[in-house]
Amino acid sequence: MNTIRSLTAAALLAGTIAAPAAAQVINAKVTGGTVAGSAEGDVAVFKGIPFAAPPVGKLRWAEPAPVVPWNGTRQATRFAAPCMQDKGMLGMLGIQQAPSEDCLYLNVWTPAKSSGEKLPVMVWIYGGGFSGGATSSPVYDGTKLAERGVIVVSVSYRLGALGFMAHPQLSAESGHGSGNYGLEDQIAGLKWVRDNIASFGGDPTNVTIFGESAGGISVSMLADSPLAKGLFAKAISESGGNFTPPRQGAEEQGANFLKALGAADIAAARALSAETIQSGPGSNTMGGFWPSVDGHVLMGDQYTRYSKGEFNDTPVLIGTNSNEGGLFVRGESTPEEFEASIRQRFGASADALLAAYPHATTAEATQSNRDVFRDTTFAWPTWAWARLQTEKGRHPAYVYYFDVRGPEQPDGSNHASEMPYVFGNIDQPTMGGSKPDKPTSDQLMAYWTNFAKTGNPNGPGVPEWPAFTQKDQQARILGTSPGVSVIPNLRMLEAWEDYYKALRAGQ
Repeated sequence: MNTIRSLTAAALLAGTIAAPAAAQVINAKVTGGTVAGSAEGDVAVFKGIPFAAPPVGKLRWAEPAPVVPWNGTRQATRFAAPCMQDKGMLGMLGIQQAPSEDCLYLNVWTPAKSSGEKLPVMVWIYGGGFSGGATSSPVYDGTKLAERGVIVVSVSYRLGALGFMAHPQLSAESGHGSGNYGLEDQIAGLKWVRDNIASFGGDPTNVTIFGESAGGISVSMLADSPLAKGLFAKAISESGGNFTPPRQGAEEQGANFLKALGAADIAAARALSAETIQSGPGSNTMGGFWPSVDGHVLMGDQYTRYSKGEFNDTPVLIGTNSNEGGLFVRGESTPEEFEASIRQRFGASADALLAAYPHATTAEATQSNRDVFRDTTFAWPTWAWARLQTEKGRHPAYVYYFDVRGPEQPDGSNHASEMPYVFGNIDQPTMGGSKPDKPTSDQLMAYWTNFAKTGNPNGPGVPEWPAFTQKDQQARILGTSPGVSVIPNLRMLEAWEDYYKALRAGQ
């Protein structure tokens, strides 16, 4: 016995016997081959996994093609290049990589110890006005969320003219319209998750899509698209919704775009470099190219389709920030300027809108000018979504209003300010310039991951969040003065009803 003890002690001192490390999913068999990730604490991280073939050459302006298989084990330890976009946008996101047309890759953060755990999955779709954005932004690191018992996947998708240019020749080529290649990339990413996430310990039947801004609008569009049916069980949209009347003239825009590039047809345009395409008019402009109704990915006016019950019915968690317009609308507006602008832009609805937005002083008019942008671009579509989901769906809607105030953002939370809180990356600054506080971030992460697990944000340790109803119009206020109340800008949102009804009727 003494001899055995002596040998064991010697082995421990020599390091030949060690406490067994917790197993992790470091290697995974996926479509195309085997990938190897890296362990970062209790989370295994896989970066740069291809989910489709490179969309280059004849595959430019085509739906995603199947992955090109590889031999051996692919090291998945570095982010792939972002999709083509303005390099200045990447700099704003803290990304040094050069963009590339070869960009259809995704990333996985998994806390699973084995492939059989069936953990809930959260699939992130980045924003950027459909012209910018990348999965490699430090804000989007999924480690902190994964530590809360979910698998996080982030998916790249084509942007600008390369992702959203429609054209009559492309529609004839496909036989079903054109222009939604970026959305088709997102759908291809979701199909990859369905087919492969079990290898990472995930449950393919418990997938939540979540996104912000254009990513949130994408979530809204996927909630409507027949091609996305069955690929997700829940949806989270931060500052996004697709319930205003759809844009018109996408094919005409594409034809004019090629004319400006001097390309006689699609074949000539496919022979141009990606950099030349990127330099064309509108491709670098936020919102310059946009998803369009093509009769294939998007079938029509989403408000009308929801009104008829034609959508992918899941629980939704959706909301907006208090000062969304602060990021986009700069400079002061006098009362006279504000009133003239409203009357010029909104015609017969102007009186109701002017009554809803305070503008007696320059300070009021300036803030109301920002709030008009907030409400038309983000808040009204979100409110319409909540009402239609509640009225026409079988599953609940949970609505939030994010409002953090401080020296850097005294007027409330700018657009995109919530993202460091959601991902728990509080070392990253918000769009308002402030550093996120950990208690608020912990609360948002708890709500988001609870929802991903069960379809309900409520759970131990967080204040109650009631579901939205038509009767009480309540939202969970997140931020400096948390609580539950009627949506703070409800009067303003109600003032837009007649305007959007008239717009939808073609008046």
